[in-house]
Amino acid sequence: MQDTDDTKDTKDAKDRAQVVTQDRLTEAAVKRIKARRDFMGHLLVYLLVNGLLVGIWLVIGLHSGSWFFWPVFPILGWGIGVAMNAWAVYGPPSEPITDDAIAQEVERLRRRT
Repeated sequence: MQDTDDTKDTKDAKDRAQVVTQDRLTEAAVKRIKARRDFMGHLLVYLLVNGLLVGIWLVIGLHSGSWFFWPVFPILGWGIGVAMNAWAVYGPPSEPITDDAIAQEVERLRRRT
């Protein structure tokens, strides 16, 4: 009878571990999907705003004859931010978050408050 109880307890523990693992995987998947969508929004705004700036530059150049390409500054500056965002979303995966790392962070936050 004891062996049956031990087997049942082991199976229950494995089932709980699978549920926790599945919950964490689902949470990570939702987080990555949200990050991809946020990046696409960021990229769209970058392209639209910088396209507008290039259009303004073109109109000014046609009317005044001043052809210094000043939109390069916001394009490059903001482009660095877009590139960093893309790296965070599509770059190599970060290390998995362990229970030890979570416990250390919780303890650090407790000490701060």
